[in-house]
Amino acid sequence: MDGVIALYKERGMTSHECVSSLRKILHTKKIGHTGTLDPNVDGVLPICIGKATKISELMMASGKVYRGAITLGVAYDTEDLDGQLIAQQPIKTPLTAAKIDQTLAKLTGDLMQTPPMYSAVKVNGHKLYEYARKGLTVERASRPIHIDYFKQLKPASYDPTRQQQTIYFEVGCSKGTYVRTLAVDFGRLINVPSVMSQLTRIQSGGFYISQCVTLEQVQAAMDADDVIQVLQPLKEALKQYPTYALDESRWQIVSHGGFLDESINSDHAPVVCLDYLGEVKALYRFEPANSQYRPFKMFIA
Repeated sequence: MDGVIALYKERGMTSHECVSSLRKILHTKKIGHTGTLDPNVDGVLPICIGKATKISELMMASGKVYRGAITLGVAYDTEDLDGQLIAQQPIKTPLTAAKIDQTLAKLTGDLMQTPPMYSAVKVNGHKLYEYARKGLTVERASRPIHIDYFKQLKPASYDPTRQQQTIYFEVGCSKGTYVRTLAVDFGRLINVPSVMSQLTRIQSGGFYISQCVTLEQVQAAMDADDVIQVLQPLKEALKQYPTYALDESRWQIVSHGGFLDESINSDHAPVVCLDYLGEVKALYRFEPANSQYRPFKMFIA
């Protein structure tokens, strides 16, 4: 059983629980996810099965797309609604759409971001949330991230009773981006408390939420002995790479881990997906110094 399950992770579940459940359903231990989602975030969680576990880090490195909401006027220690309220400030004059767009634009491009205290980043051998739960704040290094775009999805709403405004957004971002921190940074730019009040991941690892299946659907497919219906093939998971169809002579070279000359890709793409008789067999990486393609990831049994 080899491929990727584009799992829809429900709110309230941890990514580890999803993997554990799939191990039991699929009766296999060779499973790995492609980057965790917080328990209160739902959406796309690609799960690699069998040979596909070899590409989990490649999928983790891909960009992500989220849709969510930022609420202005309140702040929480966890940067989402799961924590403790730490600040309030009435929003008496709602932001205009133009002001929201202008502020979102300031949070695009190459940025440095400090991981939140309530995160799994390790400092001195301990996860940050372990310090946070003890009421401690520790120094942590900022990390480079890239925000492709950060835009409004629809007009913001205003609650005159609570004097809070909620912004609805979509963001395309790099690996390692904390979207709840972006929500807090939005508030800092306009000097008001803010919180990420809702978040759904709609794209990850090249898979979209429309391609996702639930744990219940995976179980049903297994019960029907038709798991292929919920398992995306390696070819689909690697569609971002150019493909080269091997002839018999080159397949013999690849099957023994040999090198290929640069003629397999005239553009000298950094990574090429090698296909033999309709099945992905390897990823080869170009080495300019030798003008050769050499093994990078092998999927040969």
